[in-house]
Amino acid sequence: MITRTLALALGLATLSFPAHAQTDPRRLEQSVRTLASDLFEGRAPGTVGEERTIGYIVARFEQLGLEPGGPDGQWVQTVPLLHTRLGQPERLSIAQNGATTPWSFGKQVYLSTLQPKDKVAVANAPLVFVGYGVSAPERGWDDFKGVDLKGKVAVFLINDPDFEAAKGEDPFGKFGGKTMTYYGRWTYKFEEAARHGAIGALIVHDTPGAGYGWNVVVSPGGENYDLVRPADKLTSLQVQGWVEGEAARALFASAGLDLVALRKQARSARFKPVELKGATFSAAFPVTQEVVQSANILARIPGAKRRDETVMYGAHWDAYGKGAPDAQGRIYRAGANDDALGMAGLFEIARAFKAAPAPDRSIVFAAWTAEERGLLGSEHYAQNPLYPIDRTVANLTIDVLQTAGKAKDVILIGKGQDTLEDDLAKFAAKQGRVITQESLPERGLFYRADHFSMAKRGVPVLLMMGLAGASDMVEGGRAAGQAWIDAYTGQCYHQACDAVDDTWKLEGAAQDIDLMYDIGRDLAFSARWPEWKPGSEFKAIRDKSAAVRK
Repeated sequence: MITRTLALALGLATLSFPAHAQTDPRRLEQSVRTLASDLFEGRAPGTVGEERTIGYIVARFEQLGLEPGGPDGQWVQTVPLLHTRLGQPERLSIAQNGATTPWSFGKQVYLSTLQPKDKVAVANAPLVFVGYGVSAPERGWDDFKGVDLKGKVAVFLINDPDFEAAKGEDPFGKFGGKTMTYYGRWTYKFEEAARHGAIGALIVHDTPGAGYGWNVVVSPGGENYDLVRPADKLTSLQVQGWVEGEAARALFASAGLDLVALRKQARSARFKPVELKGATFSAAFPVTQEVVQSANILARIPGAKRRDETVMYGAHWDAYGKGAPDAQGRIYRAGANDDALGMAGLFEIARAFKAAPAPDRSIVFAAWTAEERGLLGSEHYAQNPLYPIDRTVANLTIDVLQTAGKAKDVILIGKGQDTLEDDLAKFAAKQGRVITQESLPERGLFYRADHFSMAKRGVPVLLMMGLAGASDMVEGGRAAGQAWIDAYTGQCYHQACDAVDDTWKLEGAAQDIDLMYDIGRDLAFSARWPEWKPGSEFKAIRDKSAAVRK
């Protein structure tokens, strides 16, 4: 744990906090350089790096004058996590027509497990292609058609049935078009495979549908995390993961199937699961597994008038820890942007609130654990809330900001979900900026950050994430914004090169942080409640508790 003395030695005592809301990019950079330094060893849950990270963040919150926001007057909420890592495969192969073909882990297939066992194994399991793996009765869609997946491996396509659909095809417009729904997320597909009793699940990777390359898929290195679950709630999946695109095409071809043609068939409401005849999958891995005690960190500014109403800000403190050396010999995947910069933003927003009169409503700052492992810290909080969900006014999340300089616009994620998008437009206009809708809604960013854990419980949410689209940069326009996205997502997302460098221009990130402060401050000094818009899948959840907020 970082002591107060060490925290001060890291430079905290040299920071000054003038009484204005404008974020200083230099202060942001100092915070990021500290959190992304080797001292914190990549900030992986359950490591020495976590202990040091918790100590540092608590010291920062204390220095800013915030109160502990965790249970029983503590700074932290304990989050027990199952941590697994696959060892070298003892067996990993496809058997077809009497011939066995070894598969290379990390090249042709990537796997992990959420089973608390010392070994996982799948032996000669039949493979069944289940299209997009969607069961959505409210949209008139069922890819499973009653198929029995017990003892089998489900093979899915990534994204939604209408991701590639043309006008006139059955799913066209049913799943938001290019805007991914939760049905398109890999997490949903694994959950659905388990609900149907499958022993394993493989998703066919393609970069457009996934929203990221194969390098991102394999970056965890066989490691996985989950919330600790009782035995009767464990997944049936021994292994889950991805099959590389070319390997998938070869697999289907060997079974006499055309994957391109099957993609088209999967866009029909009449699609039925297709068994890869003559093909079976085998895998056996030793597993290192343990339960680690991780933690969310929560800080609070009590409201002066309506203390039981909470405006929540969130960012995640975790990154990917230690990995293989990159070309420059760096071993720590420390997430300088993802999400040390978001944490730095929380510090600046807290500073601004403390420099102003006490808010009417309470403000909570949440530094979540295990976001990179499936939004686990925020999910644990949502299952075990410390502040009433039905009186949580909003969740405002910062997760990856663009570092290319000032922008003329701000990117909206999740258009049509709730009225916080109207607040975003209002306060962006006061900065002289306009709203641009996310350019890559097929990446499903609305479902990929910690705010989603709160959205599922009906709390209105807003996500600020620089990956959502090319910003219209003051210098270089949208081409410069796209160049930043291409460089970051193509090279450094979840890699060791997500580090502070001399090309960073944090003036734009500072704008976005100030914008999130303005939105939260307006809510904190008002009695209004943001609402979900008609058509949002979360509106009905919030409406059930409407009487509490009158």
